[in-house]
Amino acid sequence: MGQAALKLHMTATDFLAWDAGQTLRHEFVRGEVFAMAGAGERHVTVALNVAMALRQHLAGTPCRTFITDMKLRVESVDAYFYPDVLVTCSPRDAADPLVKRDPVLLVEVLSPTTAAFDRGDKFAAYRTLPSLREVLLIDPDARRCDLFRRQPLDGGEAWVLHPSEPAEGLRLDSVDLALTAAALWAEVPPLAAKGAAKDAAKDAAKDAATAAATGPAAGSDSVV
Repeated sequence: MGQAALKLHMTATDFLAWDAGQTLRHEFVRGEVFAMAGAGERHVTVALNVAMALRQHLAGTPCRTFITDMKLRVESVDAYFYPDVLVTCSPRDAADPLVKRDPVLLVEVLSPTTAAFDRGDKFAAYRTLPSLREVLLIDPDARRCDLFRRQPLDGGEAWVLHPSEPAEGLRLDSVDLALTAAALWAEVPPLAAKGAAKDAAKDAAKDAATAAATGPAAGSDSVV
């Protein structure tokens, strides 16, 4: 999900016409328009890892994998979303190049600003899709995954959580794919390295500020 709602209110039909001319992505929920925030390297890399594994696995089947820029229509909540990864095997979806409606698998990569919405209202909206079999929520900072699978229970259906730890792989039954931890986290920068880079940048800025305030140290050469 994006940051704050824009001061725009429109119908779903008007949103599609308006959004076609925009340079940034927007999501739409019950008449409100939300700007999509940009994603960082960790987010993009893990989403790409999942999409690549799915695309290779599903090659030659009726199922298609889409990433980031494909709209998903959820009629029950009058919304258009942009899942990080989407898989559909639907003939209806194959006939529409702009909007998908019948996914079997949805993947969201969590970030601090979107995690609450992705786990809450968005997940609740996703669960209303009759075709949907699994929702995978990935936390790239903790390197943990929460896989929710629709399963029979007591004569009905329930969404059952199948969590996985950083060193564990996971199995996507909706597409019959086993995804190893190595494939999932390939080339995803470790969080510690990111923090160390920030600390180094802060130290460099502090040293530069100190040098500017005190002038050249005794005995040192200065170049102007």
